Amino acid sequence: QVQLVESGGGLVQPGGSLRLSCAASGFIFSISTMGWYRQAPGKERELVASITDTGNTIVADSVKGRFTISRDNAKNTVSLQMNSLKPEDTAVYYCSRALTGMFRYWGQGTQVIVDS
Repeated sequence: QVQLVESGGGLVQPGGSLRLSCAASGFIFSISTMGWYRQAPGKERELVASITDTGNTIVADSVKGRFTISRDNAKNTVSLQMNSLKPEDTAVYYCSRALTGMFRYWGQGTQVIVDS
């Protein structure tokens, strides 16, 4: 019954911004660590950002200073604000939930294409 539904992807020019959101249900969101993964063609799935129940965040070096992860426990949502987008950011982005120390659940993903 865990459901993670991403939205907000699309086509954006280099240097532009997008805000991805993930609507979560089927578990106690407020005590769950959440994350955003991405997978580009020919590359392994990469954890780009995570946020704990207490609000501690970790971002990958590849997106540090450009991406911000946040959560709204009242709405059971986790967001990824992406600024200064680069073509290398092109990927399918997945919302994920951690359970017993590992990310075990993923949504269907939302496509982000950074291209002029």
